[in-house]
Amino acid sequence: MRLPTFRRTVFAAVLCVPMMAVAGLPAVAHETQGADVIAHRGSSGVAPENTEAAIGKAIEQGADFVEIDVQRTRDGKLVNFHDCTLERTTDVEQRYPGRPSYRVSDFTWRELRALDAGSWFHDTYAGEPIPSVEQVINQVRGKIGLLAEISPCDHYTGLPDDLAAELRAAPGYLRQALASGGLGVQSFEVEDAKRFHELLPEVSIGVLDAERPTDAELTELSEWADDVNPRYTVTDADLVERIHELGMGVNVWTVDEPGSMREMLELGVDGIITDYPQSLTQR
Repeated sequence: MRLPTFRRTVFAAVLCVPMMAVAGLPAVAHETQGADVIAHRGSSGVAPENTEAAIGKAIEQGADFVEIDVQRTRDGKLVNFHDCTLERTTDVEQRYPGRPSYRVSDFTWRELRALDAGSWFHDTYAGEPIPSVEQVINQVRGKIGLLAEISPCDHYTGLPDDLAAELRAAPGYLRQALASGGLGVQSFEVEDAKRFHELLPEVSIGVLDAERPTDAELTELSEWADDVNPRYTVTDADLVERIHELGMGVNVWTVDEPGSMREMLELGVDGIITDYPQSLTQR
């Protein structure tokens, strides 16, 4: 992850001691060569995604950043949840049967807090709640960097404004996170990323892409974006080199297989977004 152009640095973390990271998943023995380890929805390979438990694991494992997903409840609370609807990772259908819609935005904050967002992963996480963005900020401050993704769910409007307001409202957080280089925002939606950049240009802003961006797209993004964050399967040496030539960083997603981690590091990416940060940190 890179800071905005006027404060840009590359964070180094040389981690090369081989060991078993988690049962069934080999550790990656290498030097990360300055690449940030970014825990995808927390350490979501070993704890239920986007919960305080998963974020806590990422902190324990020594990740540089935790990546979260920002959505908004019916009554205006920003929450950390990935899917546009709640069925996959909560007990919403059992708790609120017969609702016409199970979108996150159709529920109040009080209703969401009553959901079990952990049992789907394992019984030991039964009762794990959905956290608010405010709670995430309080959990990560001073411990780990934060990479917040503005949800691409297409029924939302104004999420960049809401996220900027939330970050400003957290007492002392924005100043502290910027000073340490521990805050970034990303989005699949170019207009949402650009809007957030207009509101808080001092915060590193990245654009996610599932496809390989064209050179014209990269050139246009380089006028205001700090990072281009492509899917690792469309990323090669030429793409990384071109993004760097244009002065932007590259954070690839979602890289879970050790061989792919090594390949991305050899390409010189600036960050690896992974469900298994412990494979890179060896913790």
